Amino acid sequence: MPGIVGLITKAPREHAEQQLAKMLGTLRHQPSYVTGTWCDESMGVYVGWAARSGSFSDGMPLLNEEGNAALIFSGEDHPEPGTAARLKEQGHSLSEDGPSYLVHLYEEDQAFPASLNGWFHGLLIDRHRKTATLFNDRYGMHRLYYHESKDGFYFAAEAKAILAVRPELRRIDAKGLGEYVSLGCVLGNRTLFEGIHALPPASAWSFRNASIERRPSYFDPKEWEEQAPLEQEDYYQELREVFSRNLPRYFNGQQAVGMSLTGGLDTRMIMAWWKAPAESLPCYTFGGPYRDCQDVTIARRVAEICGQPYQVIRVGDEFLSRFADYAERTIYLTDGCAAVNRAADLYANEIAAQIAPVRMTGNYGSEILRRMRMFKPVVPTPGLYSQELLPHIEAARETYAQCLTGHAVSFTAFRQAPWHQFGLLALERTQLTIRSPYLDNDVVRVAYRAPNAAMVKSDLFEDDRECSRLIADGSKKLQEVPTDRGLGGRPGRWYAPIARGLLEFTFRAEYAYDYGMPQWLARIDHSLAPLHLERLFLGRHKFCHFRVWYRDALSDYVRDMLLDSRSLARPYLDGKTLEAIVQGHTREGRNYTTAIHKLLTLELLHRLFLDSR
Repeated sequence: MPGIVGLITKAPREHAEQQLAKMLGTLRHQPSYVTGTWCDESMGVYVGWAARSGSFSDGMPLLNEEGNAALIFSGEDHPEPGTAARLKEQGHSLSEDGPSYLVHLYEEDQAFPASLNGWFHGLLIDRHRKTATLFNDRYGMHRLYYHESKDGFYFAAEAKAILAVRPELRRIDAKGLGEYVSLGCVLGNRTLFEGIHALPPASAWSFRNASIERRPSYFDPKEWEEQAPLEQEDYYQELREVFSRNLPRYFNGQQAVGMSLTGGLDTRMIMAWWKAPAESLPCYTFGGPYRDCQDVTIARRVAEICGQPYQVIRVGDEFLSRFADYAERTIYLTDGCAAVNRAADLYANEIAAQIAPVRMTGNYGSEILRRMRMFKPVVPTPGLYSQELLPHIEAARETYAQCLTGHAVSFTAFRQAPWHQFGLLALERTQLTIRSPYLDNDVVRVAYRAPNAAMVKSDLFEDDRECSRLIADGSKKLQEVPTDRGLGGRPGRWYAPIARGLLEFTFRAEYAYDYGMPQWLARIDHSLAPLHLERLFLGRHKFCHFRVWYRDALSDYVRDMLLDSRSLARPYLDGKTLEAIVQGHTREGRNYTTAIHKLLTLELLHRLFLDSR
């Protein structure tokens, strides 16, 4: 994905530049990427960047008038209106649009980058102070990996860039592997690769004389946790004011924005308050092969009410015919942070990028405003993993439990989002720019002031009613459209509870028929395969159906990958159990969907990054 790479070292310039070129080469995923380098031998700083042409961070490096401050920035900032104009009035030379104001903001703001609002990372070189500062956003959403060695400090937007010049790091981290098996992600600031870490959120690490000097953080979530809670009505009024005031920032810029619509509340709130001119905001939804799911049906109505163009991006036979390629690219592009089932998202986002280079989403709305927990430990398939790995899997449960202590909003914003949800975001960002107003600094700050905000949600319907009110205040017509789970809609309809109950039943039935189908029912379903009963349940709420795909269309791929001698010989797996899983799912009507997700992901991780030192 777009980002920066580099090293801070005392090594000779020729050697450092060779390593920089090799690192930068790993980030060139598309011809549309713009790349460049900036070096200061006297300070031992060698940095490169890759940006999407025309994006906010295109046009690096940013220099001040004297040329003694240089900023290499990746990502986006959504500042207070008038920030650039204010700096220009103070005598700074900068362009009307784009990020040129950032280096001047550094000169005027001693707390930089604390005042920035977005997902970003960067390197700031101050030749006057003879320092270099490596920084990222306060949530850690624009991830930056690093490795420290006696030869220097390496950093990169993708772990593979570090692996390209430090092949001795091509080793899997046992603790990280245990967390991935249990939770689907690695916790903390560690990775699946031994010796490679993620820069902690809100970092502003300082370097002098090509060595790290300080490792400060410019923000502590306690600043928001210690705010006094508001009464329900006061909280709603402040949330409404902040959301409506800050939302336009996320539609600014020179690039066209497309709206990724769903049937839920979070994208509806955006549409209710962003009064786009008719036919100016292309809208789309990801759909599946069987029927129009609830997301598609409702999103089409929302777009029609708002007078915006709408289309469905189908994930079906064409995707399945090219699954092997998309699966491999998914693992490669995200360093294994996104699992193979996210290959469908890669396919869909490729098409979305042709509609508009920026994708607006409602991601993180439910998590921030309604404190929804999106992941938890799972019990692995008995006998699949080795006795040596099992303690690490069990330790992951304990680590997760420790992460839950504290404020609920802090968990969703500073742990769940940058750990569990990072993989999908990283994959999407390889294709287009992703935006969401729900991790806006002001919105998150206000979320901490909700009554009982420190607690995990106890009544989802009450939380949804508050969001429905926000929609109604922005657009009465949009409030009258029920959600994909049957919530909201025009009041007074006698059949509303029945419709809600039916939608809830189909939602749970689809999950049970797909991922959650118990083994006894899977066998019955397999015996009735000629009847294609899946068509009665699948596609009503989801657009991916990997249980039946692994069983049918992708069965050859699953067998070829997981019954290969390399897969069966992985030291942390039991080969016989692995064979039984593949045989059971593809031939005997058993359900091992989630296990196959992880097994395929780990196998591709080995082949792409670990096997070839």
